[in-house]
Amino acid sequence: MWPMPKTTALTMAAMGPEVNAVIVTYNSINVIGGLLDSIPAAFGAINYDVVVVDNGSTDGTAEFVTAREECRVVRSANVGYAGGINAGLREAVPAEAILILNPDVRLCERSIPPLLATLREPDVGIAAPQVRSQHGGLELSLRREPTLPRALGLAGTRLPVLSEYMTAPADYERPQIVDWALGAVLLMSRKCYDALGGWDESYFLYSEETDLCLRARDKGMLTRYEPQSVVVHIGGQSGRDRRTHIMQILNRVRLYRRRHGQFGSWCYYWLTIASELSWLARGHRQSWSSVAALVSPSRRPHELRCSDRLMPR
Repeated sequence: MWPMPKTTALTMAAMGPEVNAVIVTYNSINVIGGLLDSIPAAFGAINYDVVVVDNGSTDGTAEFVTAREECRVVRSANVGYAGGINAGLREAVPAEAILILNPDVRLCERSIPPLLATLREPDVGIAAPQVRSQHGGLELSLRREPTLPRALGLAGTRLPVLSEYMTAPADYERPQIVDWALGAVLLMSRKCYDALGGWDESYFLYSEETDLCLRARDKGMLTRYEPQSVVVHIGGQSGRDRRTHIMQILNRVRLYRRRHGQFGSWCYYWLTIASELSWLARGHRQSWSSVAALVSPSRRPHELRCSDRLMPR
């Protein structure tokens, strides 16, 4: 894999892009170069435009990317993942398809043409690739819709009724419609993006791709998995800490509340607390912080703007 020559980039820009690629970075200097290097071979003959939105990095990421000639850089305060995506697309030359990329992924050679072909199928609004770890193992990137039984935290049973994760190897061998997929790499149509009014920035971090896929399905635009497209997820680039774990748990409850009635939402809320307490009993110390944030709104991250009532909205 190699950087795209400047002349090729200018030629593509003159023709107009078929795909807008948007990358949101935050202290990503250790991984962003590898992703940018992988892009040309992944697209092949497809015209594309790359925008990198840097969410206030302090490690030199923005400066590093600015020195590259194959992309444009948008410098931003930390507005979250969805906010970064929307900001990047406001600066992009509009294309029929939008490729969302985490900085800690690598695109395999010619991985984009199968996704674009999938996106052009009837009723498809979002296309998801097969995701592999840096060691070659399959990542469980396909998910089921959140439900009350799946709030119990019993995904380890691998029973579909109790697990959002699709764990059967056969699920990853064939193209299929799924409820939602990991947001590290997603290709969505511009039509779908516009119909949804963009990504929901209120989540800030976590659950935004779940919300996106489910809202698209509500409008008849499905998420389709395409195993012929393969990407590698390095993972762990941004790290996980107490604060991000709180966001993950709170946003699960917020997502469910926005899609269900009051009684079911309170059931989901208490089941989530029970699940986190069970993880705490098993030595997962961060779960104490998430339980505290659920029962005490003042302990919630200010970025989520959901500290005004017990049920997070």
